[in-house]
Amino acid sequence: MSRIRRLIQVLFTLLTNAYLLFPFGPIIYQGPLKGICHPGLNCYSCPAALLGCPIGAFQNFMANIRLSLASGVPQLGTVVVGYLGFIGSLVGRFPCAWLCPFGLIQDLLYKIPVPKLKLPEFLKHVKYVVLVLLVLILPLFWVDPVGLGTPWFCKLICPAGTLLGAFPLLLVKPSLWQTLSFYFWNKVTILILIIGWSIVTSRPFCRVLCPLGAFYGLFNRYSLIRLNYDEDKCVHCHACYRQCPMGVRPYQNPDDTNCIRCLKCLEACRFGALSFNMRSLPATPPRSLPKREA
Repeated sequence: MSRIRRLIQVLFTLLTNAYLLFPFGPIIYQGPLKGICHPGLNCYSCPAALLGCPIGAFQNFMANIRLSLASGVPQLGTVVVGYLGFIGSLVGRFPCAWLCPFGLIQDLLYKIPVPKLKLPEFLKHVKYVVLVLLVLILPLFWVDPVGLGTPWFCKLICPAGTLLGAFPLLLVKPSLWQTLSFYFWNKVTILILIIGWSIVTSRPFCRVLCPLGAFYGLFNRYSLIRLNYDEDKCVHCHACYRQCPMGVRPYQNPDDTNCIRCLKCLEACRFGALSFNMRSLPATPPRSLPKREA
């Protein structure tokens, strides 16, 4: 299963970043496919990217709310919100393990043979602060004089944007070096730290900073596909926990918000205590017929 997942990760990354004509035409592909959001974290500004970024699109929606209200043409953002909500309610954090290019990069970095470190549990809550503060609050309330906000997560943190967007753009168009500011070097520093961290800790960006993963994780408890745990078959060997790239203990909570549905726990469990299936819908109780008067 791990080989199948890796193959899907690589193929999906290549297919969704397949605009290879950027050195000879427009620097960034802006065709009709760019109106569709990638299910994972994939930078809109990457020259080869065919799809847009869901977090970038959502930030732009939040940043434009006040300006659109002032202009009398409110933007509801239903397309972006509905898109992310549909994916989350269908598969939860499944895209993080199978479709996200930056998730693939972290998986490959972790394979470098060096001593590994565990992630402190309290850091797993930071991504919700990032989601609420940088994706929701600041773009909406910190606006310029005309009422336009800023996509702060993209501007301050996003390592995928730096690696897949900024660096290729600088290679294709060296004149952009003259426009670089503090924000670029701040993101380069964060990228270097995350790369180094990913070598010694499994998927630290996904577990600590990714707002997209934080959003998808909210649906794990309700998503159509689920990880099922059979307590009667479990011998509590903890093999599933040791193999989990996200530090999840399926025997405690198979719907943990950090579970990315990579299925490595299923491979590790030799007793059949874990399975991957469809969530059954709650049964509708039969309605009682009104009693007839005698």
